[in-house]
Amino acid sequence: MEEKIVILDFGSQYTQLIARRIRELNIYSEIIPYHKPIESYDHVKGVILSGSPCSVFDKDSPRPDLDAIIEKVPLLGICYGAQLMAHVYGGTVAKSEIREYGRAHIGDSLAENKLLKGVPAQSQVWMSHGDSIKELPDTFELIAKTDSIPVAAYKIKDKEVYGLQFHPEVTHSLDGMTIIKNFVVGVCGCAQSWTPNHLVDSIVQDLKDQLKDDRVVLGLSGGVDSSVSAVLIDKAIGQNLTCIFVDNGLLRKNEFEEVLENYKHLGLNVIGVDAKQDFYKSLAGLTDPEDKRKAIGKTFIEIFDREANKITNVKWLAQGTIYPDVIESVSVGGPSVTIKSHHNVGGLPDKMNLKIVEPLRSLFKDEVRRLGRALDMSQTLLGRHPFPGPGLGIRILGDITAEKVQILQDVDHIFIQGLRDNGLYDQVWQAGAMLLPVQSVGVMGDERTYERVVALRAVTSVDGMTADWSHLPYDFLAKVSNDIINRVKGVNRVVYDISSKPPATIEWE
Repeated sequence: MEEKIVILDFGSQYTQLIARRIRELNIYSEIIPYHKPIESYDHVKGVILSGSPCSVFDKDSPRPDLDAIIEKVPLLGICYGAQLMAHVYGGTVAKSEIREYGRAHIGDSLAENKLLKGVPAQSQVWMSHGDSIKELPDTFELIAKTDSIPVAAYKIKDKEVYGLQFHPEVTHSLDGMTIIKNFVVGVCGCAQSWTPNHLVDSIVQDLKDQLKDDRVVLGLSGGVDSSVSAVLIDKAIGQNLTCIFVDNGLLRKNEFEEVLENYKHLGLNVIGVDAKQDFYKSLAGLTDPEDKRKAIGKTFIEIFDREANKITNVKWLAQGTIYPDVIESVSVGGPSVTIKSHHNVGGLPDKMNLKIVEPLRSLFKDEVRRLGRALDMSQTLLGRHPFPGPGLGIRILGDITAEKVQILQDVDHIFIQGLRDNGLYDQVWQAGAMLLPVQSVGVMGDERTYERVVALRAVTSVDGMTADWSHLPYDFLAKVSNDIINRVKGVNRVVYDISSKPPATIEWE
């Protein structure tokens, strides 16, 4: 089993970034809710306490058993995590007179320690906190401060336990990766052996042990996650895997035919199902995004169940669930919280009587792509932009009709092909078009028009947890807009979305 760093999540917006930074060092990291006990420390090399929107003074603020952790492994507290340790062990934490948010600079390291080794004096760090540590317990020693706060970093004497008032995981902390590496490698002794090739061998072996000679069915979407999952399972069990690719009528233009052709080259056993009319019927009249997602999910389950039952002795359902799906579907407090319904978390109903296998459940999107490269999959497939499970169903705001789908497919095709033709596709993490429930006045020739508005969306990101809008060239946007209005009947206005995530999401619904 792989050695790992465990991150206790107290609800910080940066928790996933901590995990990502550690994984960039080829060390496996796992996020668990703060209240969930660490079942075994056999392979845990260290624990990190995340930040939190909570204050240590809140009545129900998160309080894990710190003594139990410290007794077993090295511990690092970040922001709230650092304040919590200082508070619990007898120090003084107080509300900051002014909320400290933004850049600061730490001075020279004030004591010999492993955590800040190699970090230069006046290194820029990122603060984001409403409370401050004013005084440390007697058993703690100060190792860094800034001009504005007396305690920027500390260590518990004679223990490998550290606290940071700032966030080393964000890029604004210029030597943050040095600090994180100092902790996970220098303090915890991680071997940095979690590489793509090692991971392929490990996952394939785990799949062989888990699935044995059982038959598995997998719902392909044409995207990276389900495709990499299929190749991994195929590598483990070969023809015992059957893939089903359902055309829900909400795919991109010509995608059903193109994807089936791509899968032939991968040697996968794939069944294609044309179910467009079933989905249009189930979506008729629905306008609420959650209702549409549920209708699409329910119809997919019915179609998939029907096709899967044609295959004999199936024991497992494989899904391309990845880590952000899992994180966004579970709250820090434990119960499920709905940001939006994820199409591949929760699975198919019990009536199918199938066990779930999710080979990518612990991986971020870019890690899935690296895994695909280690499997020698084509860059054309691996480089595909993410595409939502409900497809164009959540890019058409309002009710869904076959006519609207065709309009959006044509718009989307012009936009995506334009990105490819102009060498911009690989600079963008995800792109697409939204058909708005809005009409606007326009003029074509000498005639007044009153037609539809579409919004183009393109973002840059690493894993989809955060995203910024892509600064595409104005000349490119002008040409795409012109092409769409001239070539797609029913559209007379194009707008470009310049919202980032957060506060917006990547999709509009």
